Amino acid sequence: MTDRKIDSEAAPLVMGINAVITAIVDGDPCVYTVSGDRAVPNHDADAFPASDQPQNMPAADDAALPFGPYDPVHHRTLELGLRAFVAEQTPFSLGYVEQLYTFGDRGRFTKPEAGAPHFVSVGYLALTRASQTDEARGGAWRPWSLYFPWEDRRGGPSPLIAQHIEPGLAKWVAQTKDKARKARRQERVRVCFGLEGARWNDEQVLERFELLYEAGLVGEALRDQGLTRTGSRPLGPTMRFDHRRVLATAISRLRAKIKYRPVIFELMEEGFTLTELQKTVEAIAGSSLHKQNFRRLLDQTGLVEPTGKKIRGTVGRPAEQFRFRRDAIRDRLDLGMKLPRR
Repeated sequence: MTDRKIDSEAAPLVMGINAVITAIVDGDPCVYTVSGDRAVPNHDADAFPASDQPQNMPAADDAALPFGPYDPVHHRTLELGLRAFVAEQTPFSLGYVEQLYTFGDRGRFTKPEAGAPHFVSVGYLALTRASQTDEARGGAWRPWSLYFPWEDRRGGPSPLIAQHIEPGLAKWVAQTKDKARKARRQERVRVCFGLEGARWNDEQVLERFELLYEAGLVGEALRDQGLTRTGSRPLGPTMRFDHRRVLATAISRLRAKIKYRPVIFELMEEGFTLTELQKTVEAIAGSSLHKQNFRRLLDQTGLVEPTGKKIRGTVGRPAEQFRFRRDAIRDRLDLGMKLPRR
């Protein structure tokens, strides 16, 4: 084996951790975002160059996911590091947590200067109940649909697809004169956005965002080229660094996971009605479900059981209250929520 010469000019490596904290707020799936010096814990701020620390960010545009550097001296594991800085930056003590992905490609966001650190981020998905948290403490819940307005199809396909996305992607396809490349682009557009008879795949959130980024239709694409975009942003505000890409990854993961594991109940209160459960599943999946079929399939899973209580609404008869039946985990392996779409 020959020795490889180590490049003394190689950029230093900095490892960070991102937290995609999700809850249902007023019926919509939301992500917790931070701004200003909340984005990096004060005692670890030196790990990030000053130019990379979010300062005086607008309310939504350029907001960030909670994130911070991993400190192997103080944090025995990545997850312990995550829980430590989330507890510092947010009002949460995290419950359900799972690792998403390691984001380490060069050029993930604004091109760094020569010699600047190369950032590797480990993304985590965390689920919580908004009702169990304290005041926002420098952060804010923001709906997924703010950053991905084309993903919520509960009321039908978003008009943004016909008004902005299709025309923009058509121009991008036409930019190449190579026939084979043009055909590949056309097929990506058709499959990602369910056009020309293709089926909409609710799990392809990341693929759709990456396509829009590659076509230069989202603000991050221009920002990362050092360009300034003027006017409105119909396809959503930007997020700090590549955090909208991290969020897209989390949405894709959660939409897939609710189909085979009972993680949806991490977002539900202890007691709930079947209507509340269905609306939560619809909010996460971004599509409407057939009520009778949903309840029939839910009954087959054995995931819920009645509490014996009734919940009185504003109209109609009191609704029966249910709870998650944890014993179901021991009974069967396929514990997902079936999605009988309308």
